Amino acid sequence: MKIFLVGGALRDRLLQRPVSDHDWLVVGATPEEMVARGYLPVGRDFPVFLHPETCEEYALARTERKSAPGYRGFTVHAAPDVTLEQDLARRDLTVNAIALPAELVSADGRFDPTPATLADPFHGQRDLRDKVLRHVTDAFREDPVRILRVARFAARFDDFSVAPETMALMREMVAAGEVDALVAERVWQELSRGLMETRPSRMFEVLRECGALAVLLPELDGGTQTTMAVIDASARLQASLAVRFACLMRNESVKQLQQVCDRWRVPVDIRELAEVVVREHGHIDGSDALDATGLVRLLERCDAFRKPARFAEALLACECDSRGRPGSGDAPYPQRERLLAVLATAAAVATDVVAKAAQQSGATGPKIGEAIHQARVEAVAASLSARA
Repeated sequence: MKIFLVGGALRDRLLQRPVSDHDWLVVGATPEEMVARGYLPVGRDFPVFLHPETCEEYALARTERKSAPGYRGFTVHAAPDVTLEQDLARRDLTVNAIALPAELVSADGRFDPTPATLADPFHGQRDLRDKVLRHVTDAFREDPVRILRVARFAARFDDFSVAPETMALMREMVAAGEVDALVAERVWQELSRGLMETRPSRMFEVLRECGALAVLLPELDGGTQTTMAVIDASARLQASLAVRFACLMRNESVKQLQQVCDRWRVPVDIRELAEVVVREHGHIDGSDALDATGLVRLLERCDAFRKPARFAEALLACECDSRGRPGSGDAPYPQRERLLAVLATAAAVATDVVAKAAQQSGATGPKIGEAIHQARVEAVAASLSARA
C-alpha cells in the first residue's frame, strides 16, 4: 500500500498560496485492508475513508468509465491494481493531477515539494508556471461538472487562461447536451463557490465563451460588462454570497429572478435578499430625494424593521452596484450610511407604547399599524430636520 498527497494542496503550495486541507490517495489497497487499519468508510459512489486520528479523507485509486449522461453516469473501478498514473489521468486539470509521497509530509501537515519528489505525469507544474488551465485527458468530457469547475478555477486564478484545446472540448460537451444533464444541486454548488472567488466575473466569461451560460443562465447570457464589474466590486468589498448573488441578478426582473432561483434551487435567504435588491435598488439609489414618509415606506417594503441585517446587506449590494459602474472609481455611497441611520431612528420608536395609546383611543387592527407608521414618520422627520 502506498499513500500520496494529491490535488489542491500541492497546487496551492506550488503557487505559494495558503493550503487549507489535504487530499490523500491510496494505491494498492482494498477496502477491507483500509477498514482493518482503522479507517472509517464514508464513500457512497466510490471508496473513501476517514483517517482514524486526523479524520482527513483517503480515497482508493480508481478509474472511471462513462456509462450514462450527466455527472452521475459513471462506472467506478477501484482495485489494488489501479496505478497512480491511472488515477491522476481521470482528474480534471493538469494542475490538480500532481502527487507527492505521503512520507514526505510531516505529521503536522507541512511539506516542501520539489520537482524531483513530485509525480507529475501530465505536466501540471509546467501549466502552473505558464498559468494555464488545461484538461488532463479526453476523459474530461465524461463529467459536465468539470465545465463549471474550470470556470470556477478561472475566477480563483484570475491571471490563468483556459487552454484553447480545453475550451474547444468544453464547447463540444455543451453542443452534445452534456450540460443539460446537470442536476440543480451541483450547479448551485459550483456557481456559489465561483461567486465567492477573487474575480467572479471570470467564471461567467468562461461559461459564456464555451456556450454553457446560455444553457444554465440564459437570463445572463447577454449580460453587460457593468454586471461583471459589479460582482467584482462585491468581491473587493468581501461581501457575502447572498450579496454577490443579488449583485449578479440586480438588473433582472423579479420574474426572471424567481425562474433562476427555482431552476437551481437557490436557498431561501439568498433568494429573498436578491428579490429585495431587484425590486428596490432604484428606490434605494434615489433615497436622497425621499421625505420622511417615503423613507419609512421604503423601510417597510424592505421589511427592514423585522430583518435589519438583511436590509444592511441589501444596502451593501446597492453600494457594490454603484461602485461597479463605469467611471465610479469606487466612489463613496452615502445612501447606505444615511438609510442605516434612518432605520435606527425609526426602529427606536417605542411601538408598544404607540400601540397601547392607539388602542386606548379606540383604534383596532390596521389602524394600530397606521399609528405606528405615523410615529416612525414623525421620528424620522424630526431627525432629518435636526440634521438640516
